[in-house]
Amino acid sequence: MAHPWPILAAFVFIIFDFHGVDSAAVDTPRMRPMIIPLHLSTPNLSAHRRSFNDDFNRRHLQNSDLPNARMRLYDDLLTNGYYTTRLYIGSPPQEFALIVDTGSTVTYVPCSNCEQCGKHQDPRFQPELSNTYQALKCNPGCNCDDDGKQCTYERRYAEQSSSSGVLAEDVISFGNESQLAPQRAVFGCENMETGDLYSQRADGIIGLGRGRLSIVDQLVEKSVISDSFSLCYGGMDVGGGAMVLGGISPPSDMVFTHSDPYRSPYYNIELKGLRVAGKPLKINPKVFDGRHGTVLDSGTTYAYLPEEAFIALKDSIMKEISVLRQIHGPDPNYNDICFSGAGRVVSELSKIFPTVDMVFGNGQSLTLSPENYLFRHTKVSGAYCFGIFQNGKDPTTLLGGIIVRNTLVTYDRENDKIGFWKTNCSELWKGLQVPGAPAPAPNTVHMNNSSNRSQNVPPVQPPNGLPTKHIPGEVRIAIITFDMLIVVNDTSTKPNLTEVADVIAHELEVDNLQVQMLNATPKGNEYQVKWALYPAASTEYISNSTAMSILLRLKEHRLQFPERYGNYQLVKWKVEPQRKLSWWQQHLVAVAIGILVTVVIGLSSLGVWLVWRRRQQTLGTYEPVGGIVPEQELQPL
Repeated sequence: MAHPWPILAAFVFIIFDFHGVDSAAVDTPRMRPMIIPLHLSTPNLSAHRRSFNDDFNRRHLQNSDLPNARMRLYDDLLTNGYYTTRLYIGSPPQEFALIVDTGSTVTYVPCSNCEQCGKHQDPRFQPELSNTYQALKCNPGCNCDDDGKQCTYERRYAEQSSSSGVLAEDVISFGNESQLAPQRAVFGCENMETGDLYSQRADGIIGLGRGRLSIVDQLVEKSVISDSFSLCYGGMDVGGGAMVLGGISPPSDMVFTHSDPYRSPYYNIELKGLRVAGKPLKINPKVFDGRHGTVLDSGTTYAYLPEEAFIALKDSIMKEISVLRQIHGPDPNYNDICFSGAGRVVSELSKIFPTVDMVFGNGQSLTLSPENYLFRHTKVSGAYCFGIFQNGKDPTTLLGGIIVRNTLVTYDRENDKIGFWKTNCSELWKGLQVPGAPAPAPNTVHMNNSSNRSQNVPPVQPPNGLPTKHIPGEVRIAIITFDMLIVVNDTSTKPNLTEVADVIAHELEVDNLQVQMLNATPKGNEYQVKWALYPAASTEYISNSTAMSILLRLKEHRLQFPERYGNYQLVKWKVEPQRKLSWWQQHLVAVAIGILVTVVIGLSSLGVWLVWRRRQQTLGTYEPVGGIVPEQELQPL
């Protein structure tokens, strides 16, 4: 995956004061997303990683004075360009996939009346359906619309994308895996998107930066969480991870560095030097203190260093991997530095590529494994490219998500420090769950309607009838059937269910021929459709893991339908195991082929015998040359 903005990174921290927004609200660039939903999978474990101790997890959960909002992370850093989490807004709650961004200070989603919003993963937020929604009226503390009635917001990004809309307040829920009850909070209801924000699959952004509109600042101000949050991004080829809003007890060997909130409006660290394979680079420590200093930004994909630091790091790494062959990058538009011959096993990369140590001002250091500064070459197997680039002429050091893959990062804002702990982020989530906690709530969850809802509303619960059981192990699945209630926005148009079948196949990442409609029952603008999903033509059955992944996508409403179809609800599902066949059924094809071959051979032999017999008969009527031939009567003229 090539880097789209190595030059634009120099302008990441432009502050748009003339738009009337607070200085802490400026956002950083991110990768242009590909619409490829990825999910948690078994990670490739590097030798230096340790498992997350269950006893430690239970201990730090119990020692927290305030509850935590523990939330899953989805998608993948390099394929999608971002990580998302699920947030629920309104009463009843409406679900959204939001990009986790420490460089943003406002949380926003597309509004139902948006004049210019793209097609995203979930339906737009409908204020009229929430009985707890309240628009923020114009006041001296906010920017107002042209009519002077509502508070507005506007955010512009370095890659020329923007978001604008009105500010409102509603109940925000964090899912059932969170100890934190739903809270009222201010968010942005978009009425215009441009650039990558318009085309991305994610619905919007959850702002974790410093600022009065940040979701973290709002929760801290309500004294419902401590002034801290943590992120843990999955490793190479894995994706997913975990996020915690609120404090956790840090591991004893977590490495901390000072973060000065007055240095810049962004989360900065005191980076003083780099080591490659244990050897210090000859770099002036002041290099990492230029302009905004060294900034840690979860919304940026790669890392960008000032020229002096980049050249020293690149040259030092290349000396350590002289045995590898340098090749062209996957995208001819960018001069990526790539190498082939390293193999595809992530855990083996540390035997070829050197470690890189980030040395902090307090003398402590964080060791980066190869997956923290490399990304896979998308066109050459076993090839990798540098995920660290020169930040143009900008003296700022910008560290994106690639630097902290498989690293628990704790933003301890209360004590002005940031901690790092190497771990397996995909397994970390298991440790952050309270034993017996229910599954996360899907977006069809409903809360009891109430005109006056307090902040201590219990966490949302899954609706009845949705799948919560697991598929038994070692079962070969022959067919998956599921009933889906599709709500059509345009009642005058009958939905093209063939097109819907193609959409379902695309969203579930299966062949179109695998998805077939069994029946459909119209009810006004609703259609209850029964679908069947069969094994691929190249396989005899659907594996358990594939079936669970498909059902999870359906259950969590990850399918994105065209806007004219509105939304859908999973009514019920059924898994039919592969039937145990008799000996004749199991060997029917072999028996049939044997019979066919026998018949063909028999008919061929019979045909050859008949031809030979006819030939013998024909040869018996010929007379030898010169023989006496009986006279024949001449025919009259």
